[in-house]
Amino acid sequence: MLFSLRQVSLARFLISPFGQAPFLSLLLLAFCPVCQAAEFHLERIRLPKGFAIEIFAQDLPGARSLALGAKGTVFVGTRGEGKVYALLNGGTPQAKVFTIAHGLNEPNGVAFHDGALYVAEIDRVIRFDRIEERLANPPQPVLVNGSFPHEKHHGWKFIRFGPDGKLYVPVGAPCNVCDPKDARFASIMRMDPNGQHLEIFAKGVRNTVGFDWHPATRELWFTDNGRDLMGDDLPPDELNRAKGPGLHFGYPYWHGKGIADPEFGGRMPKEKFVPPEVELPAHVAALGIRFYTGSTFPAEYRNRIFIAEHGSWNRSVPIGYRISMVGLHDGSDGDYRVFAQGWLHNGRAWGRPVDLQTMPDGSLLVSDDLRGAIYRISYRK
Repeated sequence: MLFSLRQVSLARFLISPFGQAPFLSLLLLAFCPVCQAAEFHLERIRLPKGFAIEIFAQDLPGARSLALGAKGTVFVGTRGEGKVYALLNGGTPQAKVFTIAHGLNEPNGVAFHDGALYVAEIDRVIRFDRIEERLANPPQPVLVNGSFPHEKHHGWKFIRFGPDGKLYVPVGAPCNVCDPKDARFASIMRMDPNGQHLEIFAKGVRNTVGFDWHPATRELWFTDNGRDLMGDDLPPDELNRAKGPGLHFGYPYWHGKGIADPEFGGRMPKEKFVPPEVELPAHVAALGIRFYTGSTFPAEYRNRIFIAEHGSWNRSVPIGYRISMVGLHDGSDGDYRVFAQGWLHNGRAWGRPVDLQTMPDGSLLVSDDLRGAIYRISYRK
């Protein structure tokens, strides 16, 4: 049996967080119909009337988290590739990709602040100063904080600066479901831009790989991936709201709005945790989210939450591989619906959305780590 370089790379991406051997990765790839890579099929993407999708950039292997620089540079994190990219003039013939760093430890998270690019690895956050002035000759990184756990299971990090000027850094649970003694696990932490005053902001968060702040209330909203091995339809993924610090969001004791964990459910009273604002379908792997604050989408899309659903890996019938959205009612619960779909076709995925970024022109970028690409969704009436 022969495998292409694309298949080998994809197998490593799919299995690496579970620490399996490379040969097992190839076997799983060969027999996993959802995991087959293919060419771009944008004609399959279904969007609401008036919207269009196009390729903004490609040849970005493993493209995941996105951040926008002050001068329009799009920064892109990866996982198994160990690289961080910078993209100029995306969507034009003058598009150019720079590799800012390589050989890093799953640098999934990227954030831009005060002229510097912050990058989150498994156990540390580093910073590249004055980065937009030095894309072709990046500076050596500065260590911001190197005190995070070394565990790789759910150890890759999404990061973003909040309205309070602090950098928010999640630490996922080091397991499918467990009750770790180290309070940093299954939390969202935050710290000053210089790495000082690191503290736990929220607890009971199994694995969030995307969050944003409401444009009006400044409250933190985040996705959380539900545990595995409770069946195809349980428990739900979650969209949560943190009205302030110090809240507990249930894991590992409670899932969704009130599903007791089979093993840990009796260890916390139900009234002690904050249930999700919206229960998302189980196993869609909800990752990056953005409140749409642009001005070119129709008015009804303003301040809606867009969610990148990476797609299931262990469900008998695949689900996800799409962009969904939630419209809030009075700043609280809202309607959930699919906005863009078609990366999953006849049970096979040719793309996997990861993160979202609103651009100054009002368009919405979508990263895809399976295709190594970024798409642009725009409204053309």
